[in-house]
Amino acid sequence: MEYTEVEQKYRLAVPTQSVKDTLTRMEAKPGEASRQIDTYYNAPHRDFLAPTTISEWLRVRVEDNTASLNFKRWHPIEAQLKTHCDEYESAVTDPKAVTMLLDALDYKEIATVDKVREEWTTSDGDIAVAFDEVADLGTFIEFEFKGEAASIEAATTRLDEFIATIGAELGERIHAGYPHLVLGRHTAS
Repeated sequence: MEYTEVEQKYRLAVPTQSVKDTLTRMEAKPGEASRQIDTYYNAPHRDFLAPTTISEWLRVRVEDNTASLNFKRWHPIEAQLKTHCDEYESAVTDPKAVTMLLDALDYKEIATVDKVREEWTTSDGDIAVAFDEVADLGTFIEFEFKGEAASIEAATTRLDEFIATIGAELGERIHAGYPHLVLGRHTAS
């Protein structure tokens, strides 16, 4: 499932520490918190915002001392609720040059998401759990499948099983990315 992302996101309704305590008991390992500033762009040759349900994003992320360029295409393309996405990401050494390149090619900035992320990894490495404090949006928890699976359905089942072991009412399931929320184009379950 290389270049495929399967994840689930919730608006966190319980205290962050209670979920972290559960993850610690499950022997998950915490990472360092980092600030991520994600700038999203619209393409000049096709309008990512035109469809009722947005299925594509182009992003430049600046995080502490690193940066990356990322493109996501969510599937099923026409469906309101997405199950997974193609994800192509690469590190960049000069995010300002990438931003200038996109501007020179008539890509337009459409949203910025400023967040602090603390990512945990399960003891088997199959699932990453991210706690996101997103400016102007609130606190979220995101579960991403990182292991090997035979299919999208198998990865989703593994996520569902893991989330059930947390044993907490996490809050509203969010079927959208943060730029959807910033732009007011979000669908709940």
